[in-house]
Formats: sequence, C-alpha cells, structure tokens
Amino acid sequence: MTIYVDADACPVKAEIERVGTRHKLPIIIVSNGGIRPSPNPLIETIIVDAGADEADKWIAERAGPGDVVVTGDIPLAAKCVEAGAQVLKHNGEELSAQNIGNVLATRDLMADLRAADPFRQGGGRSFSKADRSRFLDALERAVHKAAR
Repeated sequence: MTIYVDADACPVKAEIERVGTRHKLPIIIVSNGGIRPSPNPLIETIIVDAGADEADKWIAERAGPGDVVVTGDIPLAAKCVEAGAQVLKHNGEELSAQNIGNVLATRDLMADLRAADPFRQGGGRSFSKADRSRFLDALERAVHKAAR
C-alpha cells in the first residue's frame, strides 16, 4: 500500500505524513516542483516535468488497488477510482465508483457556467480546521479500507 499525493496546492501534506508515518506506509509526493523534500524516510518526493497534468499522469499510471490517492483534481480522481485506488479530496470527501460520475458532471457544469459568465469566479470557502479534521478521519478510514 502506498499513499500518493497530488502535491501542488495540497493543504494537508502534514496530516498525510502523520497518518502515513503512524502506519509505516510509503508516501509519494508528486509535483511540478517547488516542494521541499521531507527528511522522513517514508516520504519520496517526485518532481515531474513542467506541463499540464504531468503529476496527474505520473500518479494515474501507478495507483491501483490497495493504494490511497489524495487529490483535488477530479479527472485524476476518476482515473484512480477506475484503477481501484481509494481516493480522497483534501477536505476528506471520498471519491468512489458510486459518486465519481456525479462529481465529474458537476465539475464540468461549473466549468461551463464560469466560461459563460466571466463574473462568476471564485466563491469557494477557505480551508478550515474542520476540513483538516475531516480529512484526518477520512484518511484513517481509507488506509484501513485499502488494507482489506
């Protein structure tokens, strides 16, 4: 079992390290750069080539059954769910075969709405302590589920 992290703009890297270290799991942090490597021997930092979706491609090619993927990228999440991995968003929301279709459709709808109305931008709420706590609980559950 490996925890893969789509690290660009990931607000929960410290929480992932805490849970992964407690369970003695390898953690692979993947980004386009700008991430300081961790001294933790369980954490491997992968820097991919610059370019659209290079980190996503790297993770999608490797994640599978028994792995946990942490990402906010919905198309990457869909590929990882299809490959059999447990997938979590940064707020702890689990993405699975049961809900990924609806999540993808909502993402596409919102992208279309933003494109049609340039004034409809942002609107998201800030990342909270409650989100961080939900993520920790969800990651703990995902690790146990992936181990089965």
